[in-house]
Amino acid sequence: MTATVWILSKQTKQEVPVFVVNNDVPVTVVVDPGHGGEDGGAVSAGGVLESHINLAVAARVNDLLRFSGQRTVMTRTEDVSIHTKGDTIRARKASDIRNRVALVNNMESAVLLSIHQNSLPTSPVTHGAQVFWNQQEGGEELARVVQDSLNIAINPGNEKHPKQIPGTIYLMKHVTAPAILVECGFLSNTEETSMLQNASYQMKLAAAITTGYLRCLAGEEIT
Repeated sequence: MTATVWILSKQTKQEVPVFVVNNDVPVTVVVDPGHGGEDGGAVSAGGVLESHINLAVAARVNDLLRFSGQRTVMTRTEDVSIHTKGDTIRARKASDIRNRVALVNNMESAVLLSIHQNSLPTSPVTHGAQVFWNQQEGGEELARVVQDSLNIAINPGNEKHPKQIPGTIYLMKHVTAPAILVECGFLSNTEETSMLQNASYQMKLAAAITTGYLRCLAGEEIT
């Protein structure tokens, strides 16, 4: 017997499945833990690196997607940069991000889920998870459903709206697949930083992201 877990959609007021085995998987989900290795990304006041949290959450997203029957590929599975050339940190960062773009663009029928953490030191009370989409067809629809799932699970009373990502973000600008970037929380917020390091909270984030992806895959739309 297969157990199915359900979540109540705040938008449609209907129950939707969290885990459903799909025998005709239409795409490969590229799960991208942002940064890595010498590029730690944002850093909390206490020295917590974004790259470590990105990897922990992304690994859980990958596991849940595979559990639900999806094909997945991770851009990295360790705390490393995936650069292949570069004599300086800047050059290695550029190589890393180009390699991530190439991995997505060389994958047939791909969707990109890029996992990141936010930081806004000028407003240490700001918190919550927010989703950004790229310009490729399907990106906005995916972002809206994933944001709805995050608002239900992570942001109650602090609901956020998904946004199109600025064209200055190289990865999201150059991938040719539908893509979303999930900012899971703010490392500039001390309380949220503590939560983001907690394995249970990381799983809660991963479950919300996975739920949103599966809801969108099933055809649900948020307007």
